[in-house]
Amino acid sequence: MARDMSDKEILKMELDQLKKEVSTARTPVTANCAETISFVEGLAPNDPLIKGVPDDKNPYKGDKGGSWLVIWAGGTYWYLFGKPSPFSLESVRPPGPREYDQKKRDKVIKQGFSLDKVPQNLDVIVIGSGIGGLTVGATLAKAGKKVLVLEQHDQAGGCCHTYIEKGFEFDVGLHYIGQLHENSLLRISFDQISEGQLEFQQLNQHFDTIYIGTGDEKREYTIFSGKTDMKAHLMKQFPDDTEAIETFFKIMKISAKKTHYLATLKLIPQWVSLFLLKSGIADLFSPVFRLSGTGATEFVNTLTTNKDLHVIFSYLFYGVPPKDSSILINSLLIHHYKRGAYYPKGGASEIAFHIIRTIQKYGGNCLVRAPVSQILVNDKGAAYGVKVRKGQEEVNIHAPVVISNCGIFTTFQKLLPPEIRVKPDIQERLDMMKHGRGSFLVFSGFEGTQEELGLESTNFWLFKNNDMDKSMDDFFALGKEEAPDNIPMMFITMPSAKDPEAKKRHPGKSCMTILTMVNYEWFEEWKDTTVRKRGDEYYNYKMRFANNLFDWACTLFPKIKDKLVFQDVATPLTNMHYLGAQRGAMYSSEHNLDRFHAEAVARNRCNTPVKNLYISGQDVFSNGIAGALHGGLLCASTVLDHIVYIDLLLLKKKLKRTKARELAQLAKKKLQ
Repeated sequence: MARDMSDKEILKMELDQLKKEVSTARTPVTANCAETISFVEGLAPNDPLIKGVPDDKNPYKGDKGGSWLVIWAGGTYWYLFGKPSPFSLESVRPPGPREYDQKKRDKVIKQGFSLDKVPQNLDVIVIGSGIGGLTVGATLAKAGKKVLVLEQHDQAGGCCHTYIEKGFEFDVGLHYIGQLHENSLLRISFDQISEGQLEFQQLNQHFDTIYIGTGDEKREYTIFSGKTDMKAHLMKQFPDDTEAIETFFKIMKISAKKTHYLATLKLIPQWVSLFLLKSGIADLFSPVFRLSGTGATEFVNTLTTNKDLHVIFSYLFYGVPPKDSSILINSLLIHHYKRGAYYPKGGASEIAFHIIRTIQKYGGNCLVRAPVSQILVNDKGAAYGVKVRKGQEEVNIHAPVVISNCGIFTTFQKLLPPEIRVKPDIQERLDMMKHGRGSFLVFSGFEGTQEELGLESTNFWLFKNNDMDKSMDDFFALGKEEAPDNIPMMFITMPSAKDPEAKKRHPGKSCMTILTMVNYEWFEEWKDTTVRKRGDEYYNYKMRFANNLFDWACTLFPKIKDKLVFQDVATPLTNMHYLGAQRGAMYSSEHNLDRFHAEAVARNRCNTPVKNLYISGQDVFSNGIAGALHGGLLCASTVLDHIVYIDLLLLKKKLKRTKARELAQLAKKKLQ
C-alpha cells in the first residue's frame, strides 16, 4: 500500500482483496524459501520474465538447459538442506527437578567476569544476555560454535531476569507469552535452546481484562484465548460489530500465517528482496507486504466507528499510538495469545538459567558484570572482538564474529570506534530507526496470599478514554510537571498469581507490577547521577507517577492498599542502568509505521556495514520476548548462512508424525 494512501474507497478495495486472499493463502516457509532462493540462483524456466527470450540466449533452453536446471536445483537444495542442523529431537530431555537453591542458580546467571572464565578459541562474542542474545548464542553453540555472552548487569537475562527484594520476586519485562501450545514453532524453539528444561504454566482462558473510562463511565471488556473462543467471545461483547471483528480476525490470520514472508526478506540477498518488492512480484505472493505498511487507525476506521472496539484492536500498547503503528504488528500481538497465554514455571529467570546451561554444555559461557566499552574493528573494517571494562582497566577479547544484542543505537553510536560511527552507511542504518518511548514500572509487594488480596493471573489494561491516538499524543506532549497527574493508560500484572511455584518460593507474599510509557526527557536532568543516589527531587518526582498509578490500581483491588509493605519504582534511567536500554526504552527502537514498510523491513537486517558484526534482538524484527527470540533465530541464520527455521519446521513435522502414531496406537489398543 502506498505510504501516502488515505482514500477510504481505495482502502476498502484493498480490504476486499485481502478477504479473497485469506482463503487462497498458501505456502509454508520451506516453499517460500525455495521460491525466493530461485531468484538468487536464476529465474525459473517458465517465468514470464524470460518468456520470449531467443533459445540461444536462454540458459534454460537447448543443450545447456539440463545442466543449468541441475545446478539451480542442486544449489537450492544445498542452501536449504545441505548444512547440518543445530537442532535435534535427541537433544531435548525431560525437565529436571527445579533448582531452588539461589546460590546454585547464581553460579549460572550471576557468574562474574574474569579472564580465566573466558573459553579459549572463541568463535562468537555476544554483547547482551537478553532473550535475543541468549537465543542466538545457544543456537550457534549447538551448531558447534564456541560462544561467550557478555552482560553489563550483575544478572543475566535482560528483560527475562527477575529480582528479589524483601522476600518478593518481581519480573521486570516478561509478563506472559503466547504461542506455546504443543508443537508450536515458538515452543519447539524454546525446547531446543533450553534442551527441554523450560516448563510453562498455561494461564486462565480469560487472560486479559480491558477497562475503558473512569468512574461511572467505566466499561469492562474481557479477552479469552481459544482457536474459536477468542473471536466468539469478542462478538458477544460487540454484537453490532460482528462483521468488523470477523474481518479483523481474517487480518490476524493472514498476519500470523504470512509474517515469515517478511522475515525471508532479511535472509535472502538485499538486492533480491528490493527487486521483489519494487517490481510488485512480492505482492503476488501475499498481501502481508501491504499490511505491514498500513496504519492501524487508518485500517480499523474502515471496519467500524466504535471507538471502544478500536481500543480492543490496539490495546497491547508498546509506546506507539495506533495511527503510527502497523496493523500487522497490532494484529499479531493479539493473535499471539489466541492459543493461550503462558508463564514460565519457576519465574522468568528460569529462561536465562536453562539457556545459559545449554551454551555452557557446548563449551561456551555467559559472564556478567562485563560491560563492553568498544567493538574492536581492524583496518580492513572488520570486527574482531571487544573491549571489556574490568575495574579501572580494559581487557581485549577476540573472536571472528561479534553479535550485538544491546540495540542498534547503543551498538552504532556508543560501541563502534568514533571513525566508524560517522560513516555514511552506518548513519543510513541509524536513520531508519527512532528511539522508543521509555518505560515506567512500579513494583509493589504485599503481605498476604492472592486469595486474601483478590489478585489473579489475569492481566489488566486500563485506559481513561477510548481515543488512544489523542490521549497518547496529548500525554507525550505534556511538560515535565504536568505529566505525573495525567497518565492516560497503564498495565497491571501479578507474577505471584501466575507462577504456581511462587507460593513455595515466597509463601504468604504477593506482588504486582504496574507499567506505563513515559518520555525519557522528563527524567533526563538526572541522567548523570548514580543509581539509588539520585537525590530527593528525583525520588519525589518519580513517586508522583508511582502514587497516581498505584491509587488507580487500588480502585480495582482495594485490599492491597493496607497490605503494601514494599514498593520500588523503575524510571527510564533505571532501565538504562540495569537493562542497558537506550533512553530507558524496554521495547528498544520505536516500532512505528515507517519501520514496518516492506522495503524498510528488507533493509533492516542482522548483518551490518561492519564485516563480522551482526545485530540480534528486538531491533531485528519486532518487540517482546517472542519478537526478540525470533531476532536471535534470524541472526543465527545469517551468521551460519543457513535458515534454521527450516530445521525447526522439519522437527515440527517429525513431532506431528510421532504424535499421530501415538494416537493411532492408543486408538488401536482401545479397540482391542
